[in-house]
Amino acid sequence: MTGVDLSEVQIDRARRLVPHATFLHGDATQVAFPDRTFDAVVCLYALIHLPIDAQPRLLHRIATWLRPGGLFLATTGAREWTGAEDNWLGGTATMWWSQADAATYRTWITEAGLDIESEHFVPEGGGGHQLFWARRSH
Repeated sequence: MTGVDLSEVQIDRARRLVPHATFLHGDATQVAFPDRTFDAVVCLYALIHLPIDAQPRLLHRIATWLRPGGLFLATTGAREWTGAEDNWLGGTATMWWSQADAATYRTWITEAGLDIESEHFVPEGGGGHQLFWARRSH
């Protein structure tokens, strides 16, 4: 198992909780892995915090990192929205969102070379996210 996060605090927490895994402190849009490295890639509540123009490229890179038959699980935006919230979850940092709608993510995922096996709306507060399961076919 390999994890990547921009937050050094989250990487330290992950290393304590899962000491036998590998955790990389870095930008998910910049990290590089050889083709066909992983059986699965899980990206929960992360894409929506990356710059919107970087997301399609990252999805293409993720598809190359998967072995044939490899699975991709991701939460994405259900509706298009870009914004920020100061003191998010009581913290001192500003949290940023930059997300497309579910139809756009559906297009980006398939254009990346992944076959969507299922998708579901996941309600949260007054809105929600889209959960995609996809597979690399070749």
